[in-house]
Amino acid sequence: MARTSAGILLWRRGDAGPEVLLGHMGGPFWARKDDGAWSLPKGEHGPDEEPEAVARREFEEELGSPVPAGELLPLGEHRVTSGKVLAVWAVEGDLDAGTCVSNTFELEWPPRSGRMQEFPEIDRAAWFGLDDARTKLVKGQVPFLDRLLEALPAR
Repeated sequence: MARTSAGILLWRRGDAGPEVLLGHMGGPFWARKDDGAWSLPKGEHGPDEEPEAVARREFEEELGSPVPAGELLPLGEHRVTSGKVLAVWAVEGDLDAGTCVSNTFELEWPPRSGRMQEFPEIDRAAWFGLDDARTKLVKGQVPFLDRLLEALPAR
């Protein structure tokens, strides 16, 4: 059985079209990377957990704020490059990206040093137009941008 994750894609109306809030992945592996190093807030879950509840929890843990009130738009599932099946919901809302504060994880760093260090899961957040988001997102999550465009109400 495939591992499963769930996430929330927060979007807002920008002057040039929809914008999405993404988080830059924390930790030493991603520290010097930018393109392909951003993610929507998401997390892994087990078979006994409700994916939408997990998506909401992970959003709050990774951005330090609850999911803004609004109708969740299901964007479906997609098998990402890690092999996990990711389920995503979109919601329209706004957050100040500069105030986002993430939970942390522990990692032995440097490798084989025996020294454990704490790193934020998301070290910063930012709003991106969809064209820029396609470049910033890890490749496996890019299809959700197209699904968001298809699901948005016509203006």
